[in-house]
Amino acid sequence: MPVAFHLSGGNVHDAPEGRKLIASLPEAFCRSGSRRRRRMLMDRAYEGDETRQLVRERKMVPVVPPKRNRTKPWRYDRKLYRRRNEVERYFRKIKGFRRVFTRYDKLDTVYSAFVMFTMICELLRQLK
Repeated sequence: MPVAFHLSGGNVHDAPEGRKLIASLPEAFCRSGSRRRRRMLMDRAYEGDETRQLVRERKMVPVVPPKRNRTKPWRYDRKLYRRRNEVERYFRKIKGFRRVFTRYDKLDTVYSAFVMFTMICELLRQLK
């Protein structure tokens, strides 16, 4: 289930946009009800020091594997990282709507509204 959504240009790298999205998360989302800290599953595109530090500042644990060329690789929860495919499958479901996949809309607001509509449809489908 999505928590936040941000539309960006196709020529923009994911990491800076991801940092904006992480920074915009509500404080209540970042805190966990138990003593364990909430974990954030991230793709290798977000494994940079700046992004991982932002996640830590938000009181969450980044779960992302280091790139192979890192001089000081870190440990991460491999079992939890395998669940990242759920995110990829969710994007596949959203792109199942032809209008989202082909992006016929010229205005960002119209396209964003339809993406939001598809997210609501997927949520309702899961609640059945």
